Amino acid sequence: MSLNMENAASVKNFGSSDKEKLGSAPVGKLLFRLAVPTVTAQIINMLYNIVDRIYVGHIPGEGQAALTGLGVCLPLIMLVSAFSAFAASGGAPRASIQMGRGDNEGAERILGNSFMLQVAISVTLTTLLLIFNRPLLMLFGASDATIGYASDYMRIYAAGTIFVQLTLGMNAFITAQGFTRYSMISVIIGAAANIALDPLFIYAFGFGVQGAAIATVISQALSTAWVMAFFLMKKGYWRLKPKFFALKFSVILPVLALGLATFVMQASESIILICFQSSLQKYGGDIAVGAMTVCSSVMQFALLPLNGLGQGAQPIISYNFGAGNTQRVKKCFFLLLTSSLAYSVSLWILAMAIPDKFVAMFNSEPELINYAAPMVRVYLGAMFLFGIQMACQMTFTSIGSAAQSIVVAVARKFILLLPLIYIMPLIYTADKATAVFMAEPVADVIAVTFTATLFIIYYKKRFSEKALSGKPVPVPDGEAEPLTEEKTSSANAVSENAAEIADTTESAKATESAKATESADAAESGAAKGENRKG
Repeated sequence: MSLNMENAASVKNFGSSDKEKLGSAPVGKLLFRLAVPTVTAQIINMLYNIVDRIYVGHIPGEGQAALTGLGVCLPLIMLVSAFSAFAASGGAPRASIQMGRGDNEGAERILGNSFMLQVAISVTLTTLLLIFNRPLLMLFGASDATIGYASDYMRIYAAGTIFVQLTLGMNAFITAQGFTRYSMISVIIGAAANIALDPLFIYAFGFGVQGAAIATVISQALSTAWVMAFFLMKKGYWRLKPKFFALKFSVILPVLALGLATFVMQASESIILICFQSSLQKYGGDIAVGAMTVCSSVMQFALLPLNGLGQGAQPIISYNFGAGNTQRVKKCFFLLLTSSLAYSVSLWILAMAIPDKFVAMFNSEPELINYAAPMVRVYLGAMFLFGIQMACQMTFTSIGSAAQSIVVAVARKFILLLPLIYIMPLIYTADKATAVFMAEPVADVIAVTFTATLFIIYYKKRFSEKALSGKPVPVPDGEAEPLTEEKTSSANAVSENAAEIADTTESAKATESAKATESADAAESGAAKGENRKG
């Protein structure tokens, strides 16, 4: 199924003259070109996520309490981002797989259903957060000294939930088509606006924490306008069509099944942070909760760029998996693994060497710096292994292996980290607050070992020598349907035709599978997050 000429013309007007094909361009060069915009977007997203904390933490006279109050809001903010990834990280890869098969209408049907699901989720979340934000924040680790700051921020942020959902969620579908520069610009718009508006509303207007929330909502609204313009102005291969807005179980259930892994990862981050903060409040008080705010912020320096690398690889892996080209899938995975490890090891070295510099970014009070700097070393002790975890997780999602993605996500968070938060203080009784921070690296080491083992076993099974004979890879029940020869020919025809008529951007051409998020988490990761963890 070829693209219609109207869409092709729109793409040409948007893109450059360089034409690359997801199914034939050199994998290394293609991954670099796709990953540079997504990594850049996630770095900008990282700044977007932490800029409120940086400005709020330096409010004269009340920065430490305000920063801690804002940190208490993080579980709710992460939960909002996780719901955006629910539809996006499941829908975008499946839409890209459909595109690889030559079924453009099928991709648009997934897009339309995912859009309406995000709208429904937004309305529900806004209502619940406006009603229950104060009791939830007290449950999450707020104290009498910090609840005022937390509640003030959360009430305003909740009103802008629709913008978070659509920005993170729909941006994933832009990336899935190969328009990574356009999706990067949406993040730049939000980040630049937030960085500019924060000091204006926090300091110049004297709104304090409420000013940070107002600046955030305005910034997200601007990003949403940019993202929606992409689909309404026919810039890509897929369009938002009202005829696909009616939710259908046959469409949405497979999307949710694949997106569940990313949702579990990001939602579990929220649950885990609640457990961390409540335990730290018990053993260390507000200063320990403030240190956790810093540690979780520094963690984003690792997770969001790694999400960006994964997003850059997803289109290549998903498209070639859909077309039955497993050689390119394998090569892309190993490049993703190598680059992810290089980044995570480099950042780990910095965190171990200069933790006080990371803390000082958020607050300059000596009391917090002296307490939090050693905790950064403890909390991020196993960060050098993150590259393995993220590369395997992203690849599972990119090839539609929902069950394996869910198992990996659940194992790390619920089976390992959650119990360890409560077990470690029983083992290391000399300093129970420090013991709580120690739960993270212990869980990371065990989780990465499990993930790598599962991936190696699954990898050998799915990409055996028989699969490399040129036949499409067989897919278990509940996952992407294997290609017939006819479908493979159709997919190849789409690749050829798309390459001749489509200019995406200098950084990405053709169809692709998104991130997500929320990542990522960012979230984790993503978009999503993606800008998947705004706070």
